[in-house]
Amino acid sequence: MTLNRRFLTALATAMSISLIVGALAFQHIGGMPPCKLCYWQRYGHWGAIAFGALALVIPNRVLLGLAAVSAAASSAIGAYHTGVERKWWEGPTSCTGTDVGSLSTDELFDKIMSAPVIRCDEIPWDMFGLSMANLNVLASAVIALIFIAAIRAKA
Repeated sequence: MTLNRRFLTALATAMSISLIVGALAFQHIGGMPPCKLCYWQRYGHWGAIAFGALALVIPNRVLLGLAAVSAAASSAIGAYHTGVERKWWEGPTSCTGTDVGSLSTDELFDKIMSAPVIRCDEIPWDMFGLSMANLNVLASAVIALIFIAAIRAKA
């Protein structure tokens, strides 16, 4: 059984929509605000949704390629985020714990009061030992592969 391009495009687009809806549910219903890297991972899905939806209206392999690249970018950012969470490397200083020992009391107070920081190097939720970033790596890679399969499928 061969799957046609339209079905694969709709499937991959729906999967990206599902991931965005899930992330928003964790944020707004579950009370888990996203960190900077979580937002970055969402951008890839917004791109995949936009390009996938356009490809459903205007059948075009270039749009499918852009959707695949968008999903793959989300997977890559998720892999980077995984490394930050697991302390394999440092993340952006704006969302990773930093040494405050060199700051004066006033500087430290200003830093604390300027904005609440959601840390990228902490895992607020996991399932079977996998964080949301870990799960996004896998799901986004699958979505990218489905978009690639759509490029190769018969119209």
